[in-house]
Amino acid sequence: MDESVAPPVPIEEDAHHAQAAVSAPVRARIRADAGGQVRARESRSGRRRARRPRAGARRRQFTVNLARGLETLRAFTPTDFLLGNSELCQRTSLPKATISRLTYTLTQMGYLVRVDRLQKYRLGPEVLMLGYPMLAGLEVRHIARPHMEALVRATSCTVNLGMLGRLEVVYIDALRLDRGNILQPDIGSARLLLTTSIGRALLLASPAAECTSILNRLRVANPSRFAEEKGFLAGDEERFRAEGFCLARGDFNSDIHAVAAPVRAGPRDHPLLALNCTRSTLGRQGGLRTGTMERKVAPRLLQAVCDIERAYAVMFNPNGKC
Repeated sequence: MDESVAPPVPIEEDAHHAQAAVSAPVRARIRADAGGQVRARESRSGRRRARRPRAGARRRQFTVNLARGLETLRAFTPTDFLLGNSELCQRTSLPKATISRLTYTLTQMGYLVRVDRLQKYRLGPEVLMLGYPMLAGLEVRHIARPHMEALVRATSCTVNLGMLGRLEVVYIDALRLDRGNILQPDIGSARLLLTTSIGRALLLASPAAECTSILNRLRVANPSRFAEEKGFLAGDEERFRAEGFCLARGDFNSDIHAVAAPVRAGPRDHPLLALNCTRSTLGRQGGLRTGTMERKVAPRLLQAVCDIERAYAVMFNPNGKC
């Protein structure tokens, strides 16, 4: 399903990720384990010495200046592609002096381009160059393309392939056929997790610990939004377990309906992907017929997923199974 881009998460969340990303009871258990299960080793004198994990070791690995630079780049969106220092300050909650240094540095490195006439910045070509090796290295993206094209022809839907970002879905391929879709999905565009079928498919297909971690981070990033949207995930869980796909009936945008299913291709350490089909109700007299997405589109989507997984297995693991 296609919705507005998820807003950037405040830097403070990542700076304290080791504590903030988990709930209070989990933090209490971590502290208890650190204090009660002390690791010991033999010293040269034969005496056993207790060694406790150093508090905040993971936090000290976090480079704040790097995070600030990346958050500055993330402040640009398809609708806000020209931003000045004042606007960047508002979007990142960083001091003006810090933003001035960051924009100067990023401009010198080619990640930003200054528009002197407007005294603003836009993203530079180096940003695109940074993302290309990542896309080129996703073999499954190239394998999926012909199956996505066949799915577009069979369903008249817009078809997208996405993966988990930090707190959102990021599209790594998109085939737009439905011209009524005003949200214009494209490679690199982001979608919310809880209010989209593709986001929920990725969450429900993830290992339980990873899913819990992402949900906790969503809760920390925006408590009020999380409280409003968590019900969408619970409502789709039974369908996903029974039928293998998630369904969105205008959950975020009333004009967009979608179905999505996970794509499990490659070793376990490869990123989990998901495929969706979206259709707009705009321009359709009487809207979209009830049951169209789950009865007509979903079976073709699931077949496309299996075809992609089988094609990947044949190419990279000839002796494996789909």
